[in-house]
Amino acid sequence: MFDRHEGGERVILVALDFGDPDFAESQAELRLLAGGAGLDILGEVQGKRSRPDAALFVGSGKADEIAALVAAAEADVVIFNHELSPAQERNLERRLHCRVIDRVSLILDIFASRAISAEGKLQVELAQLQHLSTRLVRGWTHLERQRGGVGMRGPGEKQLETDRRLIGVRVKALRERLARLGKQRRTQRRSRARQHVLSVALVGYTNAGKSTLFNALTRAGAYAADQLFATLDTTTRKMYLPQQGDWSGGEVVLSDTVGFITRLPHELVAAFRATLEATTEADLLMHVIDAASSGRERQIEAVEKVLHEIGADAVPQLRIYNKLDLTDVAPGVGRDEYGKLQSVYVSAKTGAGLELLRDALSEFLAAQASPERTGVADIPTSQFSEHTA
Repeated sequence: MFDRHEGGERVILVALDFGDPDFAESQAELRLLAGGAGLDILGEVQGKRSRPDAALFVGSGKADEIAALVAAAEADVVIFNHELSPAQERNLERRLHCRVIDRVSLILDIFASRAISAEGKLQVELAQLQHLSTRLVRGWTHLERQRGGVGMRGPGEKQLETDRRLIGVRVKALRERLARLGKQRRTQRRSRARQHVLSVALVGYTNAGKSTLFNALTRAGAYAADQLFATLDTTTRKMYLPQQGDWSGGEVVLSDTVGFITRLPHELVAAFRATLEATTEADLLMHVIDAASSGRERQIEAVEKVLHEIGADAVPQLRIYNKLDLTDVAPGVGRDEYGKLQSVYVSAKTGAGLELLRDALSEFLAAQASPERTGVADIPTSQFSEHTA
């Protein structure tokens, strides 16, 4: 019934509907995450509950259904589209007789496989260790016993406690190294500020097309792919903008940052805080939105939530509705009733609207340079639907 595939582990996906309006979109996102991690999806199990079961997250009957599917498919892993407690993971593994991970662990695994720079790898390792520290009891019953044997006799400390202590030491060392790298980055930004170089940061939901837009504007050749979390390391390049108004034009610094996602693991937000400082200290945020996505409003909310969490919600923002090549919308610029810029509609893939975007960025920076002008207005989430009407 189930053919074996070469490559990734064989997985079963599980998602429960607790009445959330974005249940179908979240489940589709889990498939993309699993596919992006190189896993072979053998089947999916769904169900409805009013609230999670304290012991198994799913009910006993649903756990038996999952166990039967795991046995029939000879699956290696079951992935839940939710955040499981350490006890729930442990209970499920005993019940299903296979490894069980949650959405957080899957995202952390993807980040670990995609990190390229030394700093990115340090940030991912920190997030993984923080997540692992609460899950050291996963099936490791031998760790609950006292250490013993030749060369293993100690002052009575349990192996589990030793592991936790060693993880704590490693976490401290990682934080210190990341702090030093962050200090170097802040020094570089201060140097640019003294030279009056303006900075613009690209933010947005994962796979919204930030890296494609970044390459189109800077010809940087940064890695871009149609997958979630294609970019983890912040890339910075210079971009030239034309003169407009009181602003003489010239070079600005453009930064491409990691994409956000609903229920982004707190450990990742904390670990990547140093990298995301590029957003908090930018003169302008270009919020890139997938115009072709039916879930764009939910994605906008997810991005705004993370921006608030890292303290970047006060930075002026211009919304860029991307992927117009997948819609019937024409390139254009959205303004409020006072004529202030709100949004730009482009296709980074085809280049449609990019000149409008460059002009819009120049207009914004000119407004920043003029004391009687206030720049970009707040943008209503209904802007895209208004533009397409």
